[in-house]
Amino acid sequence: MRTRRRLLDAAASTFLEHGYEGASIGEITHRAGLTRGAVYFHFASKEELAQGVLDEAVTTEGVRPQILKLQEVVDAAMALAYRLPREPVLAAALRLAVDNGVRRSVRTAWPEWIELLTGILEDAKCRGETLPHVDAGRTARLVMSSWTGVALVLDGVPDGNDLEHHIGTLLDHLLPSIAVPAVLARLDTEAGRGARVAAAAQEAP
Repeated sequence: MRTRRRLLDAAASTFLEHGYEGASIGEITHRAGLTRGAVYFHFASKEELAQGVLDEAVTTEGVRPQILKLQEVVDAAMALAYRLPREPVLAAALRLAVDNGVRRSVRTAWPEWIELLTGILEDAKCRGETLPHVDAGRTARLVMSSWTGVALVLDGVPDGNDLEHHIGTLLDHLLPSIAVPAVLARLDTEAGRGARVAAAAQEAP
């Protein structure tokens, strides 16, 4: 598992620096400090390495169960926004997922993310947290595509370094069309929520 982790970290940094087409197994091997044999024991090709990086992106690590299921949706979005600039594997996964060359040969993480969010939203609807018209699947697609769009656009603008703050703003615009008023008033989308969620995960035994 440690070797696999080293390979994924090395692949992520290489994909971020050179892109998928420009990355080579040789460079990834060098960065990981491993032999080609060790690489091919875990991953048969560059495509499999890219898939491994993408699979790492589907995570709600640190998102604890909440009284309100919609808060779990918020926490997943905010925590990921906090972690993305700090974790090369997540940043590389986003870059790979929007690369047309990669998408022709590997499976992106979007379907898994949409499925995960759909499940949480279905639970929220069953608990009466959402407005009656809300369709969990369609809403999950909207949240995921909007989150991705914000992350991609901000990567290329001067004041886009605080992704968590901007994702909070996005949620403030989306949630009134999703949550019933009594629940909406209790949701925490303040900047810093993602950092607190991530910190709580580090402190957990």
